[in-house]
Amino acid sequence: MTNPANKAVLITGAGGGFGRQMVVQFRAAGAKLILTDINDQALQSAVDDAGGDLVVSFTADLASEEGCAAVVATCASLGEVPDILVNNAGIGIAGRLDHVPRDHWETLMQLNLMAPMRLCSEFLPGMIERGSGHIVNISSIAGWTGAEGLSSYCASKFGLRGFGISLAADLENTGVRVTNVYPCFSRTPILDSPQHGYEDHRTVPEYLISDPAHVVARIVRGVQQNRVHVFPDKYARLIHYLTRYAPWLLRILDRRIQADSM
Repeated sequence: MTNPANKAVLITGAGGGFGRQMVVQFRAAGAKLILTDINDQALQSAVDDAGGDLVVSFTADLASEEGCAAVVATCASLGEVPDILVNNAGIGIAGRLDHVPRDHWETLMQLNLMAPMRLCSEFLPGMIERGSGHIVNISSIAGWTGAEGLSSYCASKFGLRGFGISLAADLENTGVRVTNVYPCFSRTPILDSPQHGYEDHRTVPEYLISDPAHVVARIVRGVQQNRVHVFPDKYARLIHYLTRYAPWLLRILDRRIQADSM
């Protein structure tokens, strides 16, 4: 069991919808918080939520090697190897690949996949030497099944899922745990991601959208229970079961969702 009490928890994307809830709920579990985000205003709101349990906060662009290096350097300057690293920062883009500007989907891949890999590469040696630690990767149910208009996003989340599963196997018997999380749509800023190539703006059907507070509560519980996989909402669980037992139904479900989003 991983107990966050009195542990240093590094949360990337701390100013986002999941990030803000992570700050609140990990703080409630007794954690000490290291917070980063690319948006200074959003980060300040997370800092306000952290209160006296804040260790440090700083802005960083994790889509770049320099931004990831800044996170590592800041923690090193404090003598901190995070007890729990939450790879939460991420962006979304919708549209057929040839409609999405290349620099946009390349930035997405850098942030959603390469940043978690870079941070894990830097922090894992200290965790392994200490004999304890926990990596939390916020993938997506889009890491289990492809969806129309989400090819680059799905690629990043499939990659993060594979990375997390392999990492968990690599770290067996080291004392370092890995939890991979696969939410469906939730009421976060990612719902307002850029869209390319559509005549009309598409919206996510209301019935698919979960409450970030409920999602994060399941994430925290999954960390505490050392679970490798967490499906934190009902549609994530439904789609996961369909991928395993009735994959032919996924295309039908995707068509319904696309029709409802018009």
